[in-house]
Amino acid sequence: MFIPKPPFLSYRCRTLLTTLIGWLTLSGHSLASDVEHHHFSSPTLGYDYPYSVYLPDNYDTQATTPYPVIYMLHGSFGTDRDWVSRGNLQQVADRLIRAGHIPPAVFIMPGSRSWWVDGHNEPARSAFFNDLMPHVEATYRVGQERHLRGVAGLSAGGYGALNFALERPDLFAAVAALSPASYAPLPPRNSSAWRHPAFINDQGQFDRELWETLNYTAHLEEYRLRVTPRGTDEEGDLPPVPLYISAGRSDVYDAEFHARLLRQAMERIQPNEVRLDLYPGGHTWQVWRASLPAALNFLFQYVGQPNNVAAAEETAEQAMPVEESPDEVSS
Repeated sequence: MFIPKPPFLSYRCRTLLTTLIGWLTLSGHSLASDVEHHHFSSPTLGYDYPYSVYLPDNYDTQATTPYPVIYMLHGSFGTDRDWVSRGNLQQVADRLIRAGHIPPAVFIMPGSRSWWVDGHNEPARSAFFNDLMPHVEATYRVGQERHLRGVAGLSAGGYGALNFALERPDLFAAVAALSPASYAPLPPRNSSAWRHPAFINDQGQFDRELWETLNYTAHLEEYRLRVTPRGTDEEGDLPPVPLYISAGRSDVYDAEFHARLLRQAMERIQPNEVRLDLYPGGHTWQVWRASLPAALNFLFQYVGQPNNVAAAEETAEQAMPVEESPDEVSS
């Protein structure tokens, strides 16, 4: 028997409805996690500290085992929402967790007005350690031990993540720096560091001494002494912090050159625990999106592994060639 289609639903409407239902179904399957945006009162800053948080599918506040946590730092003049809105962190983390490449984990994406330093505009470094980390560990079911923490960042956030790991190797099991703005001895003239309020003194000039005091080169010797066995009674058992670095080959800030200098300096201290990946492209989100899966795979070789011993061979994905993108970020 022929049954006519309801007249109130045209062919076009039925097609659109079918497409919408399919899109919603696929979206539900591909993004099973939650991303939330919060802020809390920071005594160190004297104002609210913003952050975004990625919670994995079926996040359990009462879980017997705490979740590993990765702190993801944004770039110069960025915000706490950049990693999700531009970096595809939610989609990448969902995919890697679903495939079993990384464990379910919490990602904290804080916001800062500085380069993650105690600069001329705000004490961002002190606020991170004294306010943000205690707040996160009191609010979420995340680990409070070194082997359950990692830190990563891009551009100025890579600068900050590297400094945090070198200064406090007791807190982080691994670090990833994507196109880190860790320029030595000084930033290139086109870098936003020369005009960023973090490094502008009361006379309105770039504070070279502050840069040299806070850059990674100033932390290397103390870091080396803390992680290098010396066979003395005072020797600790603190292992090095494995480092992942990435950079674009046509970066306008010459990030490849500075990344190679960084790798060379770190390999003198911790041979075989530094990895450098180079990608086609510049100082852009295309490069950082391409390198994010490899960075997370690298981090979780150590984060979440008891005693920082990797449980499996490296599973980092090889990046596909990417084209130069106009969405450049100053650094």
